[in-house]
Amino acid sequence: MATASETPVLDTIAAMTVDSIERCGLAPETLLLTRIAALAASDAPPISYVAHIDPAIQAGLTAEQVQDVLVAIAPVVGTARVMAAAGNLAKALGFTIAVADAEAQSGE
Repeated sequence: MATASETPVLDTIAAMTVDSIERCGLAPETLLLTRIAALAASDAPPISYVAHIDPAIQAGLTAEQVQDVLVAIAPVVGTARVMAAAGNLAKALGFTIAVADAEAQSGE
């Protein structure tokens, strides 16, 4: 039986992500842009985008590159889904900034 954890779902998702990255030959920027496109196509909620914000920043992605991906997939996934993705991404970014601010304030 697996070792007990207080966050088994998050631990599983993290393990799946690590395994995917290790098996994928894409450059980090391409991998993250592909994942953002998949999140948009699957109508993912904001929390799904949160896990990709820090790695995207670390990979040097720009807001323009993410916008370009949303523009590129719009004809395939539809405008409603792309607009929902943009909104969910903005919510995720706001949440990430709020958490970072709270951590910075607690460290002062």
